[in-house]
Amino acid sequence: MSIKVYKPTINSRRNMSVTDYSELSKVAPERSLLAPLGKNAGRNSYGRITVRHRGGGNRRKYRIIDFKRDKVGTATVLTLEYDPNRSSHIALVEYEDGEKRYIIAPVGLSVGDKIESGSGADIKVGNALQLKDIPTGTVIHNVELYPGRGGQLARAAGNSAQLMAKENGLALLRLPSGELRNVSADCMATIGQVGNTDHENVKLGKAGRTRHLGIRPTVRGSVMNPNDHPHGGGEGKSPIGRPGPCTPWGKPALGYKTRNKKKASNKMIVKRRNGK
Repeated sequence: MSIKVYKPTINSRRNMSVTDYSELSKVAPERSLLAPLGKNAGRNSYGRITVRHRGGGNRRKYRIIDFKRDKVGTATVLTLEYDPNRSSHIALVEYEDGEKRYIIAPVGLSVGDKIESGSGADIKVGNALQLKDIPTGTVIHNVELYPGRGGQLARAAGNSAQLMAKENGLALLRLPSGELRNVSADCMATIGQVGNTDHENVKLGKAGRTRHLGIRPTVRGSVMNPNDHPHGGGEGKSPIGRPGPCTPWGKPALGYKTRNKKKASNKMIVKRRNGK
């Protein structure tokens, strides 16, 4: 998937690029796999803003993705499609019994290809197996963190993990962040790298494209009043005036640990992404 750059006919076009969708199928999404997707503009059930800078954006429907890949058998890739809910593209596959499912489209998957799931599948792009059945060194994506829960790791465009070792029922993975962690060898994973690898190179070019994504403007704390933000106030451009940058609620903004030490998931980390 390549990047398309336009001539600078207007100011916002000058630094703007888009993904070239020529490789995708020009079809409507599968209606049986669509679900309504409402908006809450970052507000919880009490109507209070819990996530700032959210709101607006284009209307879209959710595509139901098969992250579990638990259906054993062979399927044929019918279409490659755009998904407004994620950075990666998706593929519509049809199994031999007629059931259709959406999966994350990896690099190299084409319309008409055959994919498989289960222990007897080949080590081929798009096939899903348990980690204990995958050779060491294989590049994988859509990796489960817990058996049967569905893929949670390495799902974004261009991402992939690598299977480093297998021992005592555990599989050691190198994640896209550089973190080394163990997961159960019974977890499912899909062979290959997630497609749409040029997604990170796209330049939005103008504020409007950010608004189309449902992201509202972010105001710096230093231009606010003291009663709105700890960085606010002062004559002219003022320094922070306190030890380190902080959030609007006075919590440290950089280097503040929020990870729960009691959760079992932490014990599986061999090497943190920051090298510690």
